[in-house]
Amino acid sequence: MNVNFKFLPEAAVTTRHASKQAVLEHTAQVFAEVYGMDADAALEGLLERERLGSTGFGRGVAIPHARAKSINRPIVVLLQLEAPVDFDAADGMPVDLVFAMLSPENAGATHLHALAAISRLVRDDAMHAALSQAPDSEALYAQLSNRLYQDAA
Repeated sequence: MNVNFKFLPEAAVTTRHASKQAVLEHTAQVFAEVYGMDADAALEGLLERERLGSTGFGRGVAIPHARAKSINRPIVVLLQLEAPVDFDAADGMPVDLVFAMLSPENAGATHLHALAAISRLVRDDAMHAALSQAPDSEALYAQLSNRLYQDAA
């Protein structure tokens, strides 16, 4: 199962400049505003996962993720950071794109498949460049929407 980006509301795509902690706090707030999540619960899940090891994916991308009790499908927030932030990525590169994901608590393989779909998306050189170079959140959303259209065709 892939992450279905057609359910990604435009309001869940945003830009932000901050520290790793501030990025996670802002992400939790966006989950709350866009998806009706409890921001504190979202933040605690993301922080708990980060304590296990950095979700810095490499190539300037982080994929913080966690499980949540109050949802029934994976949900995603995309942030393009105004300036790169140290995310303790394995390649040592700072992060400027953050795909945060929350999955249902019992998602099992669905959670892993959704992470794999995000991973494939950001490993695509053309898509990675398009997302990294998008001038604002509207352009980021357009890039994802265009990709969905191409994948559906």
